[in-house]
Amino acid sequence: MNIETIERQAQPQIMRSKLPERIGYGVLYAILTIVAVIQVVPLLWLMLFSLKNNEEIFNLAPMAFPERLRWENYEKVWTQGHINNYFFNSVWMTVVSVAVTVLLASLVTFALTRMKWKLQSFVLGLFMVGLMIPVHSTLIPLFSFFTKTHLTNHPLSIILSYISFNLPITIMIMLGFYYTLPREVEEAAVMDGCSVNRMFFSITLPMTVSVLSTAVIINMIYNWNEFIFVNTFISSEKYKTLTVGVQNFIGQYTTDWGAIGATLMISILPILVAFLLLSNRIVEGIAAGSVKG
Repeated sequence: MNIETIERQAQPQIMRSKLPERIGYGVLYAILTIVAVIQVVPLLWLMLFSLKNNEEIFNLAPMAFPERLRWENYEKVWTQGHINNYFFNSVWMTVVSVAVTVLLASLVTFALTRMKWKLQSFVLGLFMVGLMIPVHSTLIPLFSFFTKTHLTNHPLSIILSYISFNLPITIMIMLGFYYTLPREVEEAAVMDGCSVNRMFFSITLPMTVSVLSTAVIINMIYNWNEFIFVNTFISSEKYKTLTVGVQNFIGQYTTDWGAIGATLMISILPILVAFLLLSNRIVEGIAAGSVKG
């Protein structure tokens, strides 16, 4: 009996042994497909919602197409509703806050995980306590502080608030990943005469790109969608963001629902694009930082 005959006889047995595995994968793919559809349907509904007028929104089925696609809703909110100004404010405040938060969190995490000093555990505990402070309990103290320092109605009040509240969670995300980094690379750099600052920016920071992507997208989502700080500290139209600017289309007697839908659609596009571009890095960062090596 040659090898080919043995392989042909063993083929049915191998196929039967793999059948439960294939069924399991089939069920898994079916569940993931259903979840994907559930996630996509609200986006499609919002897209259709933003292309209708008030009459069509209330008289047609939620997923029904309008008589014509009303792209003028987007033109209206962008030009007449000052959404372009709100959009620019959201972009630059988010970018500045995320950049400063991620940089500070990287420096703190580097000091907590790669150096030995007396108050190391105490400082880490202080940052972790920040995770337990409710945002709403700080509004009155922060408003009083910003009023005394003349920072109310100023974008710096929003940026400082974003950095303060996002720093603890960003440090926690990075801690697990930093513990997995090999010390041999840093020790070799020290032997070559590399300073601490250069070692951080030239060696350690480039090795943490995946977890940085995770931290960036999480911070970006929070800052972009944040409402309570902007609504409390900012009253000038000059510095309002998209989340607060959407209220401009809500009147005492009438509400332009199509314009609100267009504003919401504009507001979610940057987050959606950023997530699609960084999705692979996000998964890598979460997986690598989930287990201490």
